Amino acid sequence: MCYRISGLNNLNVIIKHLDSFPLLTQKHADYILFKQVIELMKRGEHLTTPGILKIINLKASLKWGLSPKLKEEWLNVAPAVRPTVLPAVIKDKQWLIGFVEGEGSFQIVTQKRKDKTWVSLRFTLTQHIRDKELMENMIKYLECGRYCPTGTRKEVSFIVSNQKEIFNIIIPLFQKYPLLGSKLQDFLDFVKVAELLKSKAHLTEEGLELVNAIKSNMTNRRKNPSDPKSVPCGSNI
Repeated sequence: MCYRISGLNNLNVIIKHLDSFPLLTQKHADYILFKQVIELMKRGEHLTTPGILKIINLKASLKWGLSPKLKEEWLNVAPAVRPTVLPAVIKDKQWLIGFVEGEGSFQIVTQKRKDKTWVSLRFTLTQHIRDKELMENMIKYLECGRYCPTGTRKEVSFIVSNQKEIFNIIIPLFQKYPLLGSKLQDFLDFVKVAELLKSKAHLTEEGLELVNAIKSNMTNRRKNPSDPKSVPCGSNI
């Protein structure tokens, strides 16, 4: 499902908002380039060949770069210099809630060891390695968790797997500052399993079956017939 905004008047609303509440990740560099394209369009430069080339040069420096079709059509591209974004400082919980909606994960971990199944909880935030400072700052901000680079992939994660930190910091945080999107349902399931762990119900056969049932219905596996059918987003060149 997609939410899209187009048209200069509508995009001006987004520009005003993001100027007032700046992005904290390296995506802010994409925003700066995007804003430069908006300014070119306001001046009507997109209606000229030199202006279009300026836009192509800016697009070449965005996250996804140029499509193969554009690379074939524009051979004299000189990608714009990508802006430098300084390491982010997390300032408030509301920003964190929005960030978790997009990048967070509430996980129920089950591990079979000999004849026993161990159950634990894990909260994870993952970003491209270029945002490693932000993940490190997350540890200081929440006073829990650890920084974890991922082997061959260019990603880094902030992970909370200590159960006391889960019970005493992570769960109370999202109970005080509720999530608003689909991640809320995962968090509520996360809390259900936390209660089972606290009562040690997961040590019984019935409790473990309940844990597995909750886990099987989380994230993309969630069964919710009332949700409208997703409308796929079209791709742009």
